Amino acid sequence: MHESFREYVEALHPSFERLLQAVPVKIKDLPRDAPGQCIYLFSEGSRHLYVGRTKNLRQRLRQHSIPGSQHNQAVFAFRLARESTGSLVAAYTVSGSRAALCAQDEFGSAFVLAKERVRNMDVRYVEEKDALRQALLEIYVSVVLKTPYNDFETH
Repeated sequence: MHESFREYVEALHPSFERLLQAVPVKIKDLPRDAPGQCIYLFSEGSRHLYVGRTKNLRQRLRQHSIPGSQHNQAVFAFRLARESTGSLVAAYTVSGSRAALCAQDEFGSAFVLAKERVRNMDVRYVEEKDALRQALLEIYVSVVLKTPYNDFETH
């Protein structure tokens, strides 16, 4: 392994440990002094579900959870809604698009409920300002915790 990459990799586990040791909060209770550039982890009890990264933690958590968030903002809730409605496979057609799914009564209702569910989850976060470290840490956390709602597929 190249030494410059090794330095990044070796910094991942300590950050992972800090993330897991962080006291979980609800989105509504996010401290005013919470850092902006972070890795964040959504959990329900001891079940870790989704890890993400952001340049603005407060704004990103809001996007994940407010009722008016669109499918491209509340991606975790969108995946939860897909699961609850059985609409698991993405379709790359106008009639099967994300927007078309959200327009369906059943899916639209499930999406609203999923955003509420996310709003009530525990959130942990750890500051990471470096974009490359953020990307690597997101993958590391997802792999180690086996977060079921993360995927790294391209579209």
